[in-house]
Amino acid sequence: MFDQSRGVLFPSRLPAFHRLAPPHAAEDLVQWFWIPEWNLDPGVVSRQTVVGYPALNLVVEPQGVSLVGATTRMSERILRGSGWAVGALLRPAAVRTLTADASSLVDTEQPLSAPALHDQVGAAMGSASNWREEAVDVFARWFSARVGEVSSVARHANMMSEVLIGEGGANTPAEAAARLAVSLRTLQRMTHRYIGLPPAAIIRRRRLQDAAQLVREQPEISLATIAADLGYTDHAHLTGDFRSVLGFTPSGYRSESS
Repeated sequence: MFDQSRGVLFPSRLPAFHRLAPPHAAEDLVQWFWIPEWNLDPGVVSRQTVVGYPALNLVVEPQGVSLVGATTRMSERILRGSGWAVGALLRPAAVRTLTADASSLVDTEQPLSAPALHDQVGAAMGSASNWREEAVDVFARWFSARVGEVSSVARHANMMSEVLIGEGGANTPAEAAARLAVSLRTLQRMTHRYIGLPPAAIIRRRRLQDAAQLVREQPEISLATIAADLGYTDHAHLTGDFRSVLGFTPSGYRSESS
């Protein structure tokens, strides 16, 4: 089962937030579905900061549907009033059915015309009971119908994603290429096509997510130990990664998270 807070920098500040496993029919297309919901008092603001997974998301909100690219830095969203979103963290097998150029979406998003999906998910989110599960179910059925049979090439791309960002993922692009039995150049083409980022950047993002979670959840472990355990050259490299992507140091993050 996936971690409910991985990548979320300040989980205690979240409104209602759920990650749900995809139905069987969509397992090759979606890593998981995520659903935030909020209903804030007038004048109250909730600031959400995330170090996102190196993957694309398809997101349904009341105002429309959007395809969101992988990010190279921390992202932030300000929540006011009331609202919801239903997002799907996409596996590579789903990406090529939505865009021919994942790299053009890095650090940005584009609207997607999917009126049936928008209407069905919106109706599910307004239902009286089991609204999240119903929203995920209609989302998964729409996606499965759109994609159809998943090819062997797409399944291999899914394996690429698991090797790079899954549990026990590769520590270097060369290791990832060897696990997939492809050349390093082929791996680079795969990540460009399906994610839009080079393999090394994807591995660094996974490692930074791991580091942030350990810094936040295990204050008794020294930052030097965390750096060593995750394969950073030293504490300074861990700090540099935090600064470049998140804009603050590991020690500053630990203090703010406590």
